[in-house]
Amino acid sequence: MKTQKRNQIERAFSKGYQAGIDGRSRSLCPHENGNARQTWLSGWREGRTDHWDGFNRAAQAQKLSNL
Repeated sequence: MKTQKRNQIERAFSKGYQAGIDGRSRSLCPHENGNARQTWLSGWREGRTDHWDGFNRAAQAQKLSNL
């Protein structure tokens, strides 16, 4: 089984970050409530901030892999 499938919290952050980078709305969060939702929204906020700060795709990918 892949590591990303095992740790749902890390996966939620990563998916939220990618959604923020792509400019998608936070209302598209796939989680109803709980830690996964909060983590997804944290990732989304981080992604939006990086998008507004002008990070290019390479910098975004590197940051995501370091988190």
